[in-house]
Amino acid sequence: MDDVQPMQWTTDCKDLTFDGVVLVTESHDSLPQQLECLAGPLRNYTLLDMGFMHSMPLLNVPGLPGSRMVFASTGPVNRDFDDVRRFGEAAGRGIRRAILAGMHRPLLVCPPHHDYPQSTLVAALGALHELYTPLEVREARRKDSPHKVGILGLWVEQEAQGQEVVKLADALESGRLVYRDIGGSDPERMAAPRVAEYVQKLFADSPVQVEVLSDLHVLEKEYPCLAAVNRCANAVPRHQARVIKLLYCGDAPVQNTLMLVGKGITYDTGGADIKAGGVMAGMHRDKCGAATVAGFFQILAKLRPKHLKVMGSMAMVRNSVGPDCYVADELVVSRADRRVRVGNTDAEGRMVMVDLLCEMKEEAMHEVSPQLFTIATLTGHAIRAMGPNYSIIMDNGPARRAKTAAQWQKEGEVLGDVFEVSSIRREDYDFHRGKSEYEDILQSGNKPSTETPRGHQAPAAFLIMASGLDRCGIDSQNPLQYSHIDIAGSSGPFPGVPTGAPLLAMATKYILNTSKDS
Repeated sequence: MDDVQPMQWTTDCKDLTFDGVVLVTESHDSLPQQLECLAGPLRNYTLLDMGFMHSMPLLNVPGLPGSRMVFASTGPVNRDFDDVRRFGEAAGRGIRRAILAGMHRPLLVCPPHHDYPQSTLVAALGALHELYTPLEVREARRKDSPHKVGILGLWVEQEAQGQEVVKLADALESGRLVYRDIGGSDPERMAAPRVAEYVQKLFADSPVQVEVLSDLHVLEKEYPCLAAVNRCANAVPRHQARVIKLLYCGDAPVQNTLMLVGKGITYDTGGADIKAGGVMAGMHRDKCGAATVAGFFQILAKLRPKHLKVMGSMAMVRNSVGPDCYVADELVVSRADRRVRVGNTDAEGRMVMVDLLCEMKEEAMHEVSPQLFTIATLTGHAIRAMGPNYSIIMDNGPARRAKTAAQWQKEGEVLGDVFEVSSIRREDYDFHRGKSEYEDILQSGNKPSTETPRGHQAPAAFLIMASGLDRCGIDSQNPLQYSHIDIAGSSGPFPGVPTGAPLLAMATKYILNTSKDS
């Protein structure tokens, strides 16, 4: 993608290709010998100002590119609660300072730390996050460069490392750029039909196959729960739903099959249970689950792992309010032939995903080592339970036995895409069991998730029950691994730029660990 920030690596921190240095490290004492030219000025500065590590000093250093250096200290990284995110955060702050100083070709220097071998890559990703330009801004400046700096330099210790770091940073950032474009753009620029156009153009010349479903009769027949949510928006052509299916298959025998369903609510009014009190602002971000799916396929297209097959479904729907909107008390029969009573129309995310999950379940029976996932900005309870910045993952029985959630949490630590693990309990299933003869399953309670006990775990039980995955548990003849990921907290602040979570964890687990063997 041309819109990804250009990068160039060097082993020379005095490379005059660049016009300034951004140093990311704990302190001058932690620098390797080949960076002594950076350590010396920092020692001298310490004699002048002992508090410099808590600021963002711009030093005049003759002999360096542009004769200037920004020191972006990570602070301590050896305490019980520290992790690799310190390097990405420091790099982001350093790049902001470099731009203010007028740098157009900053050289990012972040030597590997003995406890964090991927600190250089994490710092690069932190800088790239800061350098992202929103899609609407890029399109408004078509004649100008879409980039905030001309080139981002990355210092590496050895030449062999340089090409690999830039390749990985470019691939991961290209996926995050797609995620931010879809997830962060306003509800008209990324209404469902325009998301489909964006994705089709993105993968037009790539190993990723794209299929877009828009026919209302098909949606009503195949995905009745999604069609119920779409019913109101369907009256407005530019808001009509799209199901976007993606397929990637490596060119070697398949060893693992990932099956991803992403929530893509282009705008969430709450529907008939309308969001009130100013909480509707920011609801264009309710499509970051689907954005994750598209972003992951972009990384696949870049790195092309050989033994991996990935199937994705993006449920792009607007939860509108009006005369034809679905309402609480409606009975909708899911694809799995389960009668679902709507309890709250603001619980639309589970509705648009559940039939796509059921379809994935049906197809999984014919795949090699299938693993099913739903990814969604699903509940405010996820933020209340774990705070912002953390994705939550929870497994069904077969996935729990395979330790899927624990593995995602471990892999997420590598590049700072952090997770908390939750469990789906019997109370979650009990909560969604039908309360009368009319319905098999209750879609939601009347209260918001933030006011509902186990408000982020119970929706996973609903997805399992209404999709028929409860017939594929550890007690069945055909157990299927399924995990639900709630990224309501980790997808990013509003106002602000979406983070790309959980793309880095996914890429680390399923691509980077095997890329050397591919």
